[in-house]
This record gives sequence, C-alpha cells and structure tokens, in this order.
Amino acid sequence: MRPGLAGLVLLMAGTAATGEEVSLGTGAILRGLDKVNGKTTDLDMENGSSLSFGRLVVSLGECRYPEGNPSGDAYAFVTIRETGKADLVFSGWMVASSPALSALDHARYDVWVTRCKTQ
Repeated sequence: MRPGLAGLVLLMAGTAATGEEVSLGTGAILRGLDKVNGKTTDLDMENGSSLSFGRLVVSLGECRYPEGNPSGDAYAFVTIRETGKADLVFSGWMVASSPALSALDHARYDVWVTRCKTQ
C-alpha cells in the first residue's frame, strides 16, 4: 500500500462503519495545475470519461459524495497516464478535503478532485 493510502482506507471504512450513506455523482470537477506556467484548468468530467491535460491523460472512474450533501466531501477514482508512456502515473482514490492524502506525484503537473457533479 502506498503512503497515505492507509488513511484513505480508514476514511472509507469509517464512512461504512458509521452507516453514512454515499451517493454516486454523474461525474466530477477536477483541477489541474501546470507548475511551469502556474496556470490552473478545471476538468469537467463524466464518470468513465478521459480528458487530456497538458501531456497527461486523466480518466475518471466514478465520483462519490455523502448522501444528500453533494457539496460534501467528494472522493473520486482517477487514473492518470503520461502521453507516450505505458505506465500509469497515478491510479487511486482522490479525496477533495485531503488532496495530499493520495496525490499525483509528477514533476510538472498537479491534479486533484474538487467536487462531484450531480447532473
């Protein structure tokens, strides 16, 4: 297990243990930062879709949020590849309230989830 992933597992287990229900969003809004030019870009994504961001291809599996609270703590399953490379740069759950918990580790780009979409 990667560092920080244990905390995410505990967070998700805690949600299940407390009986808190979650809803599946229709997609997510992710934010990308190009560290070279300082430009941020919002990535409006549907579940199961992929978008290009610079040299990255970002794919969203799904986004979940607390039942009845779409502005609550979203978490999304994201995979990221770099164009022209076979290996994944990132694969896992990103949590909106704790972006450093499970973060993309890339020299030029940062990507994190901001919220789920409900429509």
